[in-house]
Amino acid sequence: MADLLDVKGLETRFKTRDGVVHAVNGVSFSIKEGETLGVVGESACGKTVTMLSLLRLIPAPPGKIAAGTALFQGSDLLTMTEEEIRHVRGARISMVFQDPMTSFNPVLTIGRQLTEPLELHLGMSQAQARERAVELMRMVNIPQAEDRLNDYPHQFSGGMRQRVMIAMALSCTPQVLIADEPTTALDVTIQAQIIELVKRLRDEIGMAVIWITHDLGIIAGLAKRVLVMYAGYIIEEAPVKELYGNPLHPYTLGLIGSLPRLDDTQHRRLESIDGLPPTLYEKPNYCPFAPRCTYVYERCWKENPLLLPVGLDHRAACWVDVKTGSHRE
Repeated sequence: MADLLDVKGLETRFKTRDGVVHAVNGVSFSIKEGETLGVVGESACGKTVTMLSLLRLIPAPPGKIAAGTALFQGSDLLTMTEEEIRHVRGARISMVFQDPMTSFNPVLTIGRQLTEPLELHLGMSQAQARERAVELMRMVNIPQAEDRLNDYPHQFSGGMRQRVMIAMALSCTPQVLIADEPTTALDVTIQAQIIELVKRLRDEIGMAVIWITHDLGIIAGLAKRVLVMYAGYIIEEAPVKELYGNPLHPYTLGLIGSLPRLDDTQHRRLESIDGLPPTLYEKPNYCPFAPRCTYVYERCWKENPLLLPVGLDHRAACWVDVKTGSHRE
């Protein structure tokens, strides 16, 4: 099956008073129809900026997409005109943002915000769009859907706002749904409901899903394949079961070690990763994780490792085999 979205060498920078921040540094990945791809890493590692770059939502200035290609069904998203990308954004590739309260217009009703993309992208009349909006609200389990179209965002709870945001993202039946930490601000029961909702809708519609999070626990039951990001780089990529069972980058080991386990009969202490993420005013010519790594040796300070195969469908960017402690060539 051909790739639905194929990203190669994506680089995004931001010009600030203190210097140029290299937020995304040569990111490459692909996703197929119906696949769910997890993107994990701590805050400020480049997850959200990568996806905003694909949709050309980076404010310029101060931001700039400096390099790369993003082929979506044969067309490069990064070289499209503003008019062309508007027809992709929201219609063929949709995004669910992290905070639904700040993503809605507070002075427009939910109904107006749901019907607008239907009228713009699908050419529906106001009556057709309103009927479809009711269907979408019911699809994401909003009770009394027809009446609630006249309500404003502040009249919905956090979980219900996120459901409406998902309904809006799915309104034009996109081929790719990007979900940017959509459950971060919700309690665990609502989180579970939102995840099950996305899984059900993914299977019904057949869309691909890119799920951004810093919570590896969520990814375990949702994604097929996982990208681990650090300092604007992808530092490990593997199928989800392989990543959890056989992590091969020290940073991934630290992330997984920080998760509580129900099957831990020895009551081991949770691990932590010492130090802080790097400030990326200069693109590092060494491994960006070296200052925090317990496996670091001389070569790590001289050369940034490439993301290379270390197993079947498994790639890692590390000069050390963490299982044996030996150095890779």
